[in-house]
Amino acid sequence: MKTFVKLIGLASLVALAACDSKQENAVENAYDNQADALDNQADNVESMADNATGAAASALENTADALENKADATREAGEKAGDAVENKM
Repeated sequence: MKTFVKLIGLASLVALAACDSKQENAVENAYDNQADALDNQADNVESMADNATGAAASALENTADALENKADATREAGEKAGDAVENKM
């Protein structure tokens, strides 16, 4: 599911890249890189949760979910920041 979402996001970025400015793309890419790092952290935490049991596994899953939510919020903030750059031009 995560791979599918990432592919959809990448396809959307590629489709929109043709009409975005270089500055807007640079801002959005910076946010996307941060979000990708958060997703990688979430994947690592989920792997740890797979090897844990009971309350520890639940806590790790909750942490992974929080990281994924933060990644999503970071991507949304990047889109808004990119739009703000584009609107200034």
